[in-house]
Amino acid sequence: MPNAKFQVDNAQQPEKAVLVGLVTREQREEEVMEYLEELAFLAKTAGAHTQKRYWQKLDMPDQRHYVGKGKLEEITEYVHAHDIDVVIFDDEISPSQLRNLERALKVKVLDRAMLILDIFAQRARTVQARTQVELAQTKYMLPRLRGLWTHLDRVKGGIGMRGAGEKEIETDRRIAQQRIALLKEQLSKIDRQNATQRKNRDELIRVALVGYTNVGKSTLMRILAKSDAFAENKLFATLDTTVRKVVLERTPFLLSDTVGFIRKLPHDLVESFKSTLDEVRESDILLHVIDIAHPRFEDHMAVVQNTLEELDAGDKPTLLVFNKMDRYEELQFDPYLPEEEKRGLLEQLERSWAKRSENHAVFVAAAEKRNIEGLRERLHEMVQDAYRERYPYRTREWS
Repeated sequence: MPNAKFQVDNAQQPEKAVLVGLVTREQREEEVMEYLEELAFLAKTAGAHTQKRYWQKLDMPDQRHYVGKGKLEEITEYVHAHDIDVVIFDDEISPSQLRNLERALKVKVLDRAMLILDIFAQRARTVQARTQVELAQTKYMLPRLRGLWTHLDRVKGGIGMRGAGEKEIETDRRIAQQRIALLKEQLSKIDRQNATQRKNRDELIRVALVGYTNVGKSTLMRILAKSDAFAENKLFATLDTTVRKVVLERTPFLLSDTVGFIRKLPHDLVESFKSTLDEVRESDILLHVIDIAHPRFEDHMAVVQNTLEELDAGDKPTLLVFNKMDRYEELQFDPYLPEEEKRGLLEQLERSWAKRSENHAVFVAAAEKRNIEGLRERLHEMVQDAYRERYPYRTREWS
C-alpha cells in the first residue's frame, strides 16, 4: 500500500516546512496561534523544521484550496523562493483539496492527521502498535488513492479517468480494502490475547496514567514503578501500553502508561488504538496528569476528558496530578517575589483546584521528584478504597 505521501524522512537533513491555519467561526485567532504552535512541535517531532507560519481569516475553509486565492499565491511564492519541502495544514484537508494544493504548490502537502500518523508510524515498536498504525494509515489513504495516480493524467479518458488510470486506482482500492480486513483480523487476534492476559491479573486493582501528550506521564511511571519507562520531550513518546506492578506500603496494584491524547486526533487513529486504550477503559483508577505550566492546560484537560468519555471511562475515580510545578513557578513568579507571598499564591492555587476536584488533586514536579511522597500517599488511599469496594467481606494482607 503506497504511503509515501505522508512520510517525513528522518534519515536526511530536517525538511523545511511551512504551516498553514485558518481563523474561522469555530476557531478564534488565539486558538489558531496555539494550534500552529502545537503543529510546529508535531513537525519537529516528525523531523521537519518550521520556516514560516501562515494563517487567514475565513468564514469556512475554501472548498478548492482550503485558503483563499490570494493567500495561496503568497504561500506558493514563498515556497518556491525558499526551497520549502513540505506544506502542512492544521486541519484535515479533503482528497480534492489535497490534489489541488499539490498541483498549485508543487511540493509535498500534509495535513495534521497525516503528520500525526507519520509520527505514530515512526514510534510504533510492537506488532500491535505497528498493526494499529498501518490500519489507520490505510483507512485514511483509501479515499485519497486517486491523487496517487496523477502521473497517469496523460492516458486518462472520459470524465472519471477511465482506462489505465482507472484500472490502477480500482486495483489499489481493492488491495487497500483487503489489507484493512486483514489488519482488523490481526488486531482482533491480538485483542483476544491481551484480554486473556488482563483476565489473569483481574485480582489486582488497576491504575492508568492518562493525559495530554508530553505532560510527563512516562516520567511519573518511571518514578512510581521504579522502572525504565521511556521518557522524552517529544510528542507521543509512548505508543505501546506499559504495565508494571507497584507496591505501596504492602498494597500492590498494576500501573499502566498509555498513549497521550491531542486535539484533532485523526478519527481512524482513535478507532485503531481503542484496543490499546482498553487498559484505560478497564482500569479502576485514573491518574490524569496535567502540564500546569502550559498556558492552555484547562483546554488540554477538556480534550482528555472528552476522549475518556468517548472510551466510556469518563466517570472513573480520578486523581488530578498537576505536573511541572517547577516550570509553572518559573513562568508565573518574579524571581524577586518574597517567599511568603509565593507560598500564599501556591496555597490559593491548590485550594482552588481542591474545591473544583472535590479534593482529588495533587501538585508535583516529576523532574525534580517534588511532592512525589504526597502523590504516593493519595494514590495509596485511593487504591485501598478500591480494594475495600471490590472485596468488602475480605480481610487479608496484600503482598
